[in-house]
Amino acid sequence: MSWPFWITTCAIMIPGILWASWIDYKERRVPNWLNAVIGLIGLGMQAWFFGWEGMGQGLLGCLVGFVALILPWMMHGMGAGDVKLMMAIGVWLGPWWTFISFCVGVIVGGIIAVVMILSTGRLWSAYANMTTIMNKMSDRSKVFTEYGSAKSFATEGGSQLLPYGVPLTIGTLMVFFGPAFSGILV
Repeated sequence: MSWPFWITTCAIMIPGILWASWIDYKERRVPNWLNAVIGLIGLGMQAWFFGWEGMGQGLLGCLVGFVALILPWMMHGMGAGDVKLMMAIGVWLGPWWTFISFCVGVIVGGIIAVVMILSTGRLWSAYANMTTIMNKMSDRSKVFTEYGSAKSFATEGGSQLLPYGVPLTIGTLMVFFGPAFSGILV
């Protein structure tokens, strides 16, 4: 990533995804308009700095963000705003760094989920939810239904929803700033 593009990304994408993450935390949704603005500006910046190749990399990154989260969304495990946020991030990062960012976000999300479970004393509720999810995954007729969905767990009382925009943003920040802190930013 070139230094001028990195600075531009710090000035535009980083505040955008932090804002999206904050809204997701507060309202449990990420606005479509915000994801669209982040993505479209990212595509414009890719074109500005890198021309057609940058646009291609941005579109591939968008595709990787989509592919990474579309199945969990189809299974009612997360909201569509999270998928669109990962797509918008992908426009800025390109395919490889989007994939890495997603992977780090998944790990961060798992850690946050464990902390939430342990800090609220909802271990048995989490166990029941995992049993439901395993049941859902083992029955083809239930995989893409509301059965065992994130919303159903939240309405049943014993669970908290993890706003997934938060770990996606943290993962992106870790991947994005990691090279800068290790001194290998090119």
